[in-house]
Amino acid sequence: MKTVMATGTFDLLHPGHGLYLQKSKELGGKDAKLIVVVARDSTVRRKKRIPIVEESQRLEMIKMLKPVDEAYLGHPTDIFKIVRELRPDIIALGSDQSYDIDQLRSDLKTQGIDSEVMRVSNYRQAKLDSTCKIIKKIQNSDFSDESLKDC
Repeated sequence: MKTVMATGTFDLLHPGHGLYLQKSKELGGKDAKLIVVVARDSTVRRKKRIPIVEESQRLEMIKMLKPVDEAYLGHPTDIFKIVRELRPDIIALGSDQSYDIDQLRSDLKTQGIDSEVMRVSNYRQAKLDSTCKIIKKIQNSDFSDESLKDC
């Protein structure tokens, strides 16, 4: 059985996250085990933006998803720490993740990690297929009606 590791922020879950995790697990074959590493709030702030959902809740949601066998929070400063600990056979990159595969392979080799790196090419295109698009829609929405009075 092969172990596949997928990583991400997973803020404001949308179908693209589900597709990425499903396709990541498929990279390992029939009986693959999928481990997901959820980025820490500090990492999200440093690399992307302020997270909407805090890290423990994002981790809780990821653990509930069907393709996920295990999930962990990443290390706040050493992205390779959990990879060294868990030693996945495959590290799956999403189609929208900006990692340079050759550079990542080189970094893994330097760290003494023998994991294959593969990119998931599938992407679920939809009107709200990213956390940023969801945030922008919320920002541009008129919430003046009575439907939100109990929120």
